[in-house]
Amino acid sequence: MMRPRVLVVDDDPNMCEMLRRVLTRKCNAEVDTSTSGTDVLNLLKTTAYHVVLTDIRMPVMTGMELLHHTLQMDPDISVIIMTGYGTVELAVAAIKEGAYDFLQKPFDNDQIVRTVQRAAERTLLRRENRRLQGSVSLEAGFCSFVGKSQAMQRIYDLISRVADTDVTVLIRGESGTGKEVAAQCLHRLSSRGDRELVAVNCPALPENILESELFGYVKGAFTGAVRDKKGLFLEADGSTILLDEIGDLPLHLQTKLLRVLQEKEVRPVGGSQSFKVDVRVLASTNQNLEAKIAAGAFREDLFYRLNVVSLTMPSLSSIPEDIPVLAEFFLNKFNTEYGQSKSLGPEAVSCLMRRPWKGNVRELQNVIKRGVLLSPADVILPEDLIESAHEQEQEETVVKLSGDCLEKLPYGKAKEEVVARFSRAYITSALKRNGGNVSAASVVSGIERQAFQRLMRRYGIRSADFREEEQS
Repeated sequence: MMRPRVLVVDDDPNMCEMLRRVLTRKCNAEVDTSTSGTDVLNLLKTTAYHVVLTDIRMPVMTGMELLHHTLQMDPDISVIIMTGYGTVELAVAAIKEGAYDFLQKPFDNDQIVRTVQRAAERTLLRRENRRLQGSVSLEAGFCSFVGKSQAMQRIYDLISRVADTDVTVLIRGESGTGKEVAAQCLHRLSSRGDRELVAVNCPALPENILESELFGYVKGAFTGAVRDKKGLFLEADGSTILLDEIGDLPLHLQTKLLRVLQEKEVRPVGGSQSFKVDVRVLASTNQNLEAKIAAGAFREDLFYRLNVVSLTMPSLSSIPEDIPVLAEFFLNKFNTEYGQSKSLGPEAVSCLMRRPWKGNVRELQNVIKRGVLLSPADVILPEDLIESAHEQEQEETVVKLSGDCLEKLPYGKAKEEVVARFSRAYITSALKRNGGNVSAASVVSGIERQAFQRLMRRYGIRSADFREEEQS
């Protein structure tokens, strides 16, 4: 067995020193001591102890409070309660709250040695079981991921290496590539995984509401603040917070977030007191943050605080070998959900393989879902997928279709699709060559600006996409 690490907490310095000598000599343990329960919380954040040995009656923070905080931070640690005469009932209550054992003072050295050795072995077993459970989940498909490509295997490997740490991770990638799935996976495979992940969609809330949601507020901070509100950072204390689409966070909130990351504390809106928080931060973005930094729209110091580990999700078009696997997965899912028994014909799979999938995995999921619902036969054909694509939400660009798919359409629809394909490609190319400048693109195209803009609206093309692309 590896050398156990033990933390002894007692407001009596003589007791701390006696236990340190005994456990170092007889257990070959590495022993730290503390006479204050509040100091212990900082020690637990930096050191992976096997055993915490604490007195139950201490000033400022009791042993019961320390037990609660310790198991919140790491449920695998074995906590032993030491109790004096008259507090046995309290010690028994501590066992019910999750303590490993209790020892009544005065105790002999052999008793404490045996108890600490058993507690350390228990901690090692619990941590190994958690690791093995994680390995099983990886072999079964790695959390909720499905792809088997080399690019996805690299993602799985990186997640497995950083999940059970407190390192901040910046998850990058296009919309629909599975950034939130990666965040859920990082959280579930960590020691915080038994608590709920708190996710915040930064662009979904107005700026003034987002600030109070993240950091909370005190009564009277603004009109309508009739009581104190705990913010999402305090809600996530002991767990993980995901700041989704961090690139849309307003600059003044970026400053406040940077302070949280640096100081590990939160100050509610309108408050004068800050509160310590133990939160692991994950952030995601589909934007070019380096370009936003250059434009003065994102703080460089915050970027480096978030980008400790960078995880970039591949676009679906870059991993075409995963398309049949994902399509089959979604097919089975929606067959079960809607009581169907549809299958994908080989021509339909070929059609799927040739699409660029601008909406990535989310778009593929929508296409298969519509195919299951709308296909009139048991075998889904290319034309079923084409109809699906035309009925997707308007914000997703209609994608190109292969020649194989067009052959299945009536002449009129096929011609319409070819014209749409050409127009979309032509307008996109013109904007790309001119850095998203609509006026310049319309001039080189020989099209009036208003007509050019009508084509952009018809095919869901945004000039902003190409300005960001040029900056990157």
